[in-house]
Amino acid sequence: MGEEVRDTEYSRAHRREYRRKVQQCLDVFETMLKESSFEFERPLTGMEIECNLVDSAYQPAMSNREVLQAIADPAYQTELGAYNIEFNVPPRRLPGRAALELEAEVRTSLNAAEGKANEHDAHIVMVGILPTLMPEHLSGQWMSESTRYRALNDSIFTARGEDILIDISGPERLSLQTESIAPESACTSMQLHLQVSPADFANNWNAAQVLAGPQLALGANSPYFYGHQLWAETRIELFAQATDTRPDELKTQGVRPRVWFGERWITSIFDLFEENVRYFPSLLPELSDEDPVRELAEGRTPRLAELRLHNGTIYRWNRPVYDIVEQDGVLRPHLRVENRVLPAGPTVVDMMANAAFYYGVLRTLAEDDRPVWTKMSFAAAQHNFEESARNGLGARLYWPGLGEVTPDELVLRQLLPMADEGLRRWEVSGEVRDRYLGVIEGRAKTGVNGSTWQVATVQALQERGLSRPSALAEMLRIYCERMHSNEPVHTWDGP
Repeated sequence: MGEEVRDTEYSRAHRREYRRKVQQCLDVFETMLKESSFEFERPLTGMEIECNLVDSAYQPAMSNREVLQAIADPAYQTELGAYNIEFNVPPRRLPGRAALELEAEVRTSLNAAEGKANEHDAHIVMVGILPTLMPEHLSGQWMSESTRYRALNDSIFTARGEDILIDISGPERLSLQTESIAPESACTSMQLHLQVSPADFANNWNAAQVLAGPQLALGANSPYFYGHQLWAETRIELFAQATDTRPDELKTQGVRPRVWFGERWITSIFDLFEENVRYFPSLLPELSDEDPVRELAEGRTPRLAELRLHNGTIYRWNRPVYDIVEQDGVLRPHLRVENRVLPAGPTVVDMMANAAFYYGVLRTLAEDDRPVWTKMSFAAAQHNFEESARNGLGARLYWPGLGEVTPDELVLRQLLPMADEGLRRWEVSGEVRDRYLGVIEGRAKTGVNGSTWQVATVQALQERGLSRPSALAEMLRIYCERMHSNEPVHTWDGP
């Protein structure tokens, strides 16, 4: 979750002061980019995994408060829904065998957390959207206990002035009205962080935008919502619609959505923060006591609390992050690209493979003398992203030099060699490259990812006579069993 807030209601004067502070923070940030030293000499990677809780019948378990108390580990936190928790993996460097050690640590931690959850009749599931989630689960006490989440819900509906329409096409179209942001809680993702220098930020962000479509096609794991088969990665469209602050009139006027791919290649991280301030009104106008101008003038690192909070309410799929860490009593600033494209799951090894593929290709793309984004339009990258969300491994993508191509062909011919080269530049061991890129290769060759496995399994179970709800629950039971095996999803058998 983001940082907690104190209030759920704000006066007009309060909002004006917040807007002034955000602009002041933006001005200070611009100065810092020119004058300050940012931490990036030993770049760190980070990972966040959002999970779901289910009961013994594989239905949502609204018990994250009790489960988190039992886990009693600050690495685990609440998320929007009472059936969600988030696992924050400690940052680390990439070289050598670090990824194999990380895989073992993540499995050990999640297994320990699972044991604690079992004490409260709950199981932890890593999946993009919980397949057994139904409308009745998101009425009543569905939200985690948090002032931030209540304030966010109220602010979105105040801005809209009307209920939210969820309307998603697909094999089984879903259309409904909702009077809260509850459907957003269904979207559970894996977020990847990379610390970069100010000079390298634009190339890394542009590269991440190019890579978003292929990433999503490979990693799709959210085909069902409210019992309907929708997109290969339904989470993308559901998240966009569930947090949309715009009534139809503002959409037709071209007002930008809060969940945003963007609209152009950038030349600096400042471009993104400046767009965020210019295009988006505040949702959580919480004020700090800091005077960022004075902090910078006196040689200290400003926290830029208002700018960071505002940035956290604009859900770019590749989000720019300004953050600070304390080292030896001194605050040190750094910049990160936060990649929010991928769903959680199906297994730890699948997620580690997704991460290795991302970090490897990203480095190769970002360091190319003639970057790929100079050869394709931003609109083409956005089309690839949306096409991959709809159709997953069945998508048709555009790539310079290849024209229209399937994800498997693009991955096998172009992106896997780039991933291997990028990981070499990160000084990642051959053992690590072989393990994780082998998973990506297997997924591309078999055409099986989490989404295709879920759909095939539910269809097979229904052909045996199970109803859709029963098939979804049985599929999820098998999924959880395989998830704990840590065998990659492309090797899973049918039911």
